[in-house]
Amino acid sequence: MLIRDALLPEFDHETATTRRLIERIPDDKLSFKPHPKSMDMATLATHLCEMTGWAVDTIEKDSFDLAASDPAARKIAASRVELLERFDKAVANARAALATAEDGPLMQPWSLKSGEKVFFTMPKVAVLRSFVFNHCVHHRGQLSVYLRLNDIPVPAMYGPSADEPGM
Repeated sequence: MLIRDALLPEFDHETATTRRLIERIPDDKLSFKPHPKSMDMATLATHLCEMTGWAVDTIEKDSFDLAASDPAARKIAASRVELLERFDKAVANARAALATAEDGPLMQPWSLKSGEKVFFTMPKVAVLRSFVFNHCVHHRGQLSVYLRLNDIPVPAMYGPSADEPGM
């Protein structure tokens, strides 16, 4: 079995689950944040969209340099519709890259760095699982709490939720 054939079902399941959460974000709650140190809902959901797209750079490049990125160029989504458009585009691009990824390149090292400082280096497949997939699940968990705190029904994810007990 190719690595991509093992990763694609997980990718499809996780992105479908994430989309169900994003679909429930009301425009009038985009500025909600549960704590002053927390991201607001729009920033958190925008970050989920961005992270999904990181799969492409992970597969196609050997590293990402934070020092070379422009944080000022980052535009936070202004509506649920915009979030869903960004997410769907990121999912389509990431899935296309993953669907054609070969085992050899997926085992090549990939690094996250800032200038000369290297935060970590791992095989691309490990980066996809941890830095992309698991990282998205982490922030999706945060988003589910934001929804709950606003009395917005939380969808079932890995089994029933209090709002979807029969899933």
